[in-house]
Amino acid sequence: MGASNLISEDPGARATIVSICSKVAYLVKPLRSFFQSDMSLGASKAVVQVLCRPVTQTGYSEYLVNSSDLTLHSTFQVKCVKKKPPRHRHSIRCSSMLLSQLRRIHQLRPMGVSLVNYMNYSGSWLQTCKCQQSESASGITAGDGNGAWFVNNIETSNSVNNLANAKSIIEFQDVQQLKQEKVLTSKIANGTIPDSFSIEEEAWDLLRESIVHYCGSPIGTIAAKDPTSSNVLNYDQVFIRDFIPSGIAFLLKGEHDIVRNFILYTLQLQSWEKTMDCHSPGQGLMPASFKVRTVPLDGDDSATEEVLDPDFGEAAIGRVAPVDSGLWWIILLRAYGKCSGDLSVQERIDVQTGIKMILRLCLADGFDMFPTLLVTDGSCMIDRRMGIHGHPLEIQALFYSALLCAREMLTPEDGSADLIRALNNRLVALSFHIREYYWIDMKKLNEIYRYKTEEYSYDAVNKFNIYPDQISPWLVEWMPNKGGYLIGNLQPAHMDFRFFSLGNLWSVVNSLATMEQSHAILDLIEAKWSDLVAEMPFKICYPALEGQEWQIITGSDPKNTPWSYHNAGSWPTLLWQLTVACIKMNRPHIAAKAVEIAERRISRDKWPEYYDTKRSRFIGKQSRLFQTWSIAGYLVAKLLLTDPSKANILITEEDSELVNALITANPRGKRGRKNLKQTYIV
Repeated sequence: MGASNLISEDPGARATIVSICSKVAYLVKPLRSFFQSDMSLGASKAVVQVLCRPVTQTGYSEYLVNSSDLTLHSTFQVKCVKKKPPRHRHSIRCSSMLLSQLRRIHQLRPMGVSLVNYMNYSGSWLQTCKCQQSESASGITAGDGNGAWFVNNIETSNSVNNLANAKSIIEFQDVQQLKQEKVLTSKIANGTIPDSFSIEEEAWDLLRESIVHYCGSPIGTIAAKDPTSSNVLNYDQVFIRDFIPSGIAFLLKGEHDIVRNFILYTLQLQSWEKTMDCHSPGQGLMPASFKVRTVPLDGDDSATEEVLDPDFGEAAIGRVAPVDSGLWWIILLRAYGKCSGDLSVQERIDVQTGIKMILRLCLADGFDMFPTLLVTDGSCMIDRRMGIHGHPLEIQALFYSALLCAREMLTPEDGSADLIRALNNRLVALSFHIREYYWIDMKKLNEIYRYKTEEYSYDAVNKFNIYPDQISPWLVEWMPNKGGYLIGNLQPAHMDFRFFSLGNLWSVVNSLATMEQSHAILDLIEAKWSDLVAEMPFKICYPALEGQEWQIITGSDPKNTPWSYHNAGSWPTLLWQLTVACIKMNRPHIAAKAVEIAERRISRDKWPEYYDTKRSRFIGKQSRLFQTWSIAGYLVAKLLLTDPSKANILITEEDSELVNALITANPRGKRGRKNLKQTYIV
């Protein structure tokens, strides 16, 4: 009895098969190419027709943004008037589980046996669901994000007959091997062994479901889509930093338009008026997040309009300004150009102006004596009070990366000569400062242990008057003989010895750390694997603040309790930064091992935002499920491990000109008067 007859006669079986079908229209294109490699086009269409059924959904690939549409608005809101309901198109809906089964069959098929015949024999492996006739006169349309392909009207009955009547000539060389593979498949289905392929497909489903549309075009992904949480807070908004792994995933998948739309629309928000308690921050500040709201159209009750509602920190918990948003925006802009080959976006006048506004805000003169950026607590991924105010490593690593990316993208013109000169000078000073004063290993730790204090001299060894008693007992025991890292913060009389993951990993990616230091950071990660990875990668920092130290530094924050959230919680999204760093240093096996650990439970745990406890055994007590950047971070890691060459869109190699400048500048040189031409006003 055929599978389709079974389904029609057994409603329970039919309900079971239909229930496993998920919204994966984007999978049709690889499915089609998969079949074309083993059978005729007619047979492949027949199988697609059997496995898929048409449903109606909003077309994802309909991008409506043009360069002319994205001019800067003088009004306070960017609007999109809806004159009529959005158009719908017929998309193919297939089961990702069926596709997984088919690819597994393809791998197990004996040499010389056609896929059609092998599938006929392996009927128990291949389940089909009845198809409904397409309502489209021209056929079924499936968008893959960059285009569409069409399957013309084919009678379902003929398709099934073509598949059922195919000649069966199967000769097995090793029947026992097939039985073993069936046992393995059964274990995967029962959850005993995680199926990496099915986890990826689930992740892509969830990532696409998180897409936010504005004026019919995709412009980002929401932070989380947790059906179990009644308190949404701001997790239904598009965060700049959260979208970065999503954007990279779409770029690596060849879907560039959503990233282009995100870059250009967030650029418009940069110029908005932003005030808090009658005070306006400097121009160039990018929002932390934004939300698409639908509101009634003024003067027309029958129509609505969509508006972008940004948050620059005036509504955020703690009212913190998002310093890292503009830095990530520049990094994503460069990645978009390198991946898509479309340099017209970064060459636009408004985009060039946006880059310069961010740079001027970061390079503005102040009272600080150091080349590092001075920021308040909670101004980056760690957006709550965690004692990182001052010069946190994460901000410095992103600042350095943004400077390099901006220098690469800025068009040479007379008006930007001074800005480029200031940028180059800052790169030299920042590179030296981080490499020299933030680096710590066993040798450096011993030097600090023997520091003399209260040195008043231009040639002082202990320039920041660090007291040796600041060295915590945990650090003495924790520091491996081989390996080292960049400390979390440096200020007068204060060194934050905690290991902050994102800052160290990104310092490897952008060559802020030297080659020797970069390898040492990865050496430390391998040596302290049980502390930094354990049962779920990756600790956001190490160790946790506990006891009185936690009370004083966090203000007894109930969300940042020890080994939770930002206080040494484990964040799966950091997988993608770890992967890029490992690929750059030609040590991808480290990242592959971390991804394998994540795959054991991240899907079963419903893609949490973070994990708690010292060994990451619990899902975070306030962790959102189906967190978008946890999903995207995993996908980026998998895509890069599959094709490591694609990591070049994020990597910046050490600049030889910068190295020469470090040598000639001689930052250790003695103090002297600048040779400036003086002018006098009479």
